Amino acid sequence: MPKQKSHSGAKKRFHLTGTGKVKRAKMNRRHILSKKSPKRKRGLRKTAYVSSTQEKTIKEMI
Repeated sequence: MPKQKSHSGAKKRFHLTGTGKVKRAKMNRRHILSKKSPKRKRGLRKTAYVSSTQEKTIKEMI
């Protein structure tokens, strides 16, 4: 059986860490930022990890 092709969109959005976790960026920081508080925007800068339920799916896509 041939190898599964990697998902181009997933490659751009997710990155694997050294321990095997999947890192992602947070949503809601593209536009309409004037109504969002500075505290909220600061929090959105940070990276987050994918939940354990979706980790396997995303690893297959990458």
